[in-house]
Parts: sequence; C-alpha cells; structure tokens
Amino acid sequence: MVKHFPSTAISCTETASYATHISHVSSADSRYECSDPTSHVLKDIHISAQLIEDFLQIAADNTNKDLETCAVLGASLEDEKFYATTLIVPKQESTCSSCQALHEEEIFNIQNDRSLFPVGWIHTHPSQSCFMSSIDLHTQYPYQVMVPEAIAIVLAPTDTTQSYGIFRLTDPSGMTVIRECREKGFHPHGDSSDGRPLYEQCSHVYINPNLRFEIFDLR
Repeated sequence: MVKHFPSTAISCTETASYATHISHVSSADSRYECSDPTSHVLKDIHISAQLIEDFLQIAADNTNKDLETCAVLGASLEDEKFYATTLIVPKQESTCSSCQALHEEEIFNIQNDRSLFPVGWIHTHPSQSCFMSSIDLHTQYPYQVMVPEAIAIVLAPTDTTQSYGIFRLTDPSGMTVIRECREKGFHPHGDSSDGRPLYEQCSHVYINPNLRFEIFDLR
C-alpha cells in the first residue's frame, strides 16, 4: 500500500521477471481511432502500469465519494524517448465531473528540481464513461503546446466497456478547435475544418514493467 506524506517522494518500482516485456498501447476503441499525420514524428512515452494502479489507490477515497482526482506526469528524456518517472498529485478542488489543480507553483518546483518534462496528466471519471469532456480537452491543450507528445489518461472504473484510455488532441484538427474556443465550463465544440475527431487514442505509448517512478502527494 502506498503511504502519503505531503511534499514527500515515495520511490516505487514494479518487480519484473525475465518474461516481462514492454507492451505497445494500441487503440482499444474504434471511436477514437484516427490517422494523425504528425504521429510518426512523436517521441515514444514509456509509463509503468504500476504507476496507474497506484494512482487509482490514491484516488480511491475520492472515487468512493464520486469526486474526480487528478495528477501530473513528469518524465525524463533519454535517447529520444520519454520515461514517466514522476507522478505529482497536487492540491486540488474536485466535483463529480471536474478537477482543478491548486498551487501549481508546487508542481513546477518539482519538475524544475528534477529537470522533468510535463508529458501529460491523469485523472478519474468516478461515475462516468471513458472519454474526454470539453473541460478535459481544454486542460489537455496547454500540455500539448508545451510537449507535443503529451497525453491525457482517463480512468473510468465504472465503465464496463473501457475502463481507461490514453488520449491526445488531434493535431492540427483538435488543437486548432480548442485554441480558437473561448468558452468556459462544459460546452459543445464544433467539428474541425477537416472533419476529423478532436481527440484520439494514443499510438506512441508503451507500458514498461521495469520503470521506476516516484509519487509526490502534495494534498
């Protein structure tokens, strides 16, 4: 079980046998499949399945109260590959359908101290299906502006058809729509100019069972 101490790093690693291997995350749902012309130039992101499981444990209390939980993924860059080595759980305000990070300077301090790239974020949908809401799309946008490879992991424990998804805005289609949108809160988005979906399931993510990571729970 993970213990949580504010502003304290918890070093974790998955124990892997020689039979384990790095697995490629492929599209699990045709609703989100999309041929992105930029996908071939994206750097791969490696992430531990244990990190995702540990985040679910961290979020469990909120999930039981039908409250979302969010965290930021920090990564190192080695040999043109990103390795998600840090999970930062910020102070936050949550509802059943949204989550807002607070005191973001604390996140930036950890990233700067460890020379980490903000390669995305992870959050729960406690009682909703696995998808990207309009708020999620706007949250994802600045991550992809900073790091084009950035991902959004959605965990939906009550969705019996797809319990998690790893998404990104399509580029340029989704990125353009969100960049030009000035709406706040939950709202519909129009179609992209080329008719492509606004977001897609990622094809540049790999589950790496040997990846060591740290967790900072700042709440």
